Amino acid sequence: MDLKPLSKSFRTSRYSFYWTAPISLGAALLLWWLVTRTAGLPAFILPSPLQVAVRFGKALADGSLLSNTLVTLSEVLLGLLAGTIAAVVLGYAIAKSRLFERLVGPYLVATQAIPIVAVAPLLVIWFGPGIFSKVLICALIVFFPVLVNTVVGVRAVPRPLHDLMGSLYATPSQRLRYLEIPAALPVLLGGLRIGATLSVIGAVVGELVGSDQGLGFLVNVARGQYDTALVFVAVFTLILLALLLYGMVAFVESKLLVWQESYER
Repeated sequence: MDLKPLSKSFRTSRYSFYWTAPISLGAALLLWWLVTRTAGLPAFILPSPLQVAVRFGKALADGSLLSNTLVTLSEVLLGLLAGTIAAVVLGYAIAKSRLFERLVGPYLVATQAIPIVAVAPLLVIWFGPGIFSKVLICALIVFFPVLVNTVVGVRAVPRPLHDLMGSLYATPSQRLRYLEIPAALPVLLGGLRIGATLSVIGAVVGELVGSDQGLGFLVNVARGQYDTALVFVAVFTLILLALLLYGMVAFVESKLLVWQESYER
């Protein structure tokens, strides 16, 4: 099967994003403005794009937006790092041992049946409203998708390649470094993309439950004051954080998997 037409089509669609995205964003803003103009809704229900932009400028000028964004970003990054490390280590152990998978698998699946919104209040009660509970919530929400992708990636390594490494008398560490990590990396990074966006949700859930700083706290304050424009500012900032993290993972993926793009060409 020739992959070159498919690869060329993918690159074309990727480049077209740079001009379709601004058009789509502009259309959405225009529609939003038209709704606020024609519906006659008060600002505390649906502020106009201009009102949100003005409120963004005020929040940026008084420093509240930047300080709370940095708090949320630090929680997200620490939670993403902790959750990814734990998921990769445990996922590799599960992928290499069917017995270990049977022992811990049911518990891991059971934890995913519990909504993070239900667990977050308990974690805040147990560990306090500080940054540790928010990092823990982020790590928990990141953990499972990265774990599953790690297991799938490691087990997807073709058996003939393992046989080849065995014929070369490769040690377990050499198998891990030269075979299993490169082969599992595309799937693992796919899970990390999902985890990067979910980590933002985890941080906000923790801040909404109990916190005195962060973008979730800013949403709580704005909601109590019926400052809907500030709610929009916080939500849009969260979207930008998620897009930034997703873009960072995509950038790392493009650098680590440059061999894959060369092969497709």
